[in-house]
Amino acid sequence: MTFIFSYNSPVGKWLGFVAAVWVQAISGNNYTFSNYSDALKSLMALTQLQLNNLSVAKDVGKAFGILAGLASDRLSTPVILLIGGVEGFIGYGVQWLVVSGTIRPLPYWIMCIFLCMGGNSTTWMNTAILVTCIRNFRKNRGPVTGILKGYVGLSTAIFTDICSALFASDPSTFLLLLAVVPFAVCLTAILFLREIPPSSTPAEEKEEVKYFGVINIIAVIIAIYLLAFDLSGTHGKIFSRIFAGILLVLLASPLAIPVHLMVKNFIRQNSLNLDVEGNNNNIAEPLLCSDETVTVTEEVEKKEVVIVEAANAVAVVEKKAPVIGEDHTIFEAMKTLDFWILFVSFLCGVGTGLTVMNNLGQMGLALGYVDVSIFVSLTSIWGFFGRIISGSVSEYFIK
Repeated sequence: MTFIFSYNSPVGKWLGFVAAVWVQAISGNNYTFSNYSDALKSLMALTQLQLNNLSVAKDVGKAFGILAGLASDRLSTPVILLIGGVEGFIGYGVQWLVVSGTIRPLPYWIMCIFLCMGGNSTTWMNTAILVTCIRNFRKNRGPVTGILKGYVGLSTAIFTDICSALFASDPSTFLLLLAVVPFAVCLTAILFLREIPPSSTPAEEKEEVKYFGVINIIAVIIAIYLLAFDLSGTHGKIFSRIFAGILLVLLASPLAIPVHLMVKNFIRQNSLNLDVEGNNNNIAEPLLCSDETVTVTEEVEKKEVVIVEAANAVAVVEKKAPVIGEDHTIFEAMKTLDFWILFVSFLCGVGTGLTVMNNLGQMGLALGYVDVSIFVSLTSIWGFFGRIISGSVSEYFIK
């Protein structure tokens, strides 16, 4: 049974990936500002400009993601996940205390700090997950990135629809979920997610592609399920609870992959044990203890030592700079033209969608909608389809 639960086994690798999917499914809290922005505006008596600046403080937290990137070269995955979980718990926990009326509204500049902490927490989670999973599945980096970023896109809809179904879109309860759920899921991921040697044979790579296809299908089913809930109008309490229960089952369903591998390994291990016992019974005892066998073994061991020593002597070579597709440290990446092309592209092009999502709440209220959560959820779902398709398409052209 030790082999079945080993971190370095396929079961351990896929348990880690399922945990990574769960972390990503709850780490899109940075896109949910519209669900509670009006409550903050009312409680703190803010102008629209001040509210916009609060959202900017939240987004500035993501700009400090460079800290998580630098730390990923020096700290282990569990430590990075723990930092992200604790920071999010504090950042969103304080916002919950204010919106729920547990404490008086804090000074504006202090609230900016806690919103910044909440925004920065996701960068630690995303860095830990993406870096580790890309290293674990080097031959399938496109599908891995597409799936994980796709679940980030879905996370806003998952949070929004569960809160709408169970708590009638109460902003206080929503913030409590944002504080507690990611922290709990990060603690769970710490137990399973480790950096593991990637697949080394075509058979293993083919098996990975098959399992990624299964997880992709599950993700699409979840997206369609959320879309159907959003577009089907108002729902009763019983229906909403059933919806939430089925959604949780769908989110847990990727566990079927490591469970399948566990059962397969268990059956294989039992059959190997039976074969070994049968072979041991058929071998004559004098053959096992013959001097000739011992002599051959000693000679082989001496040869292995020589080979290892020779390999060590040859291994002292000058380190070459990594090329595209290989691991870079942050400083190695900053020395390349490709890094700066990506940096400028993201700097100039990514903020537009986030600006719209930050202001969906105010836009919806201005248009006369009392509950704007459906717009946040729909934006999240369509963003998911774009993310997951881009991952698969890019991997196809790379190969």
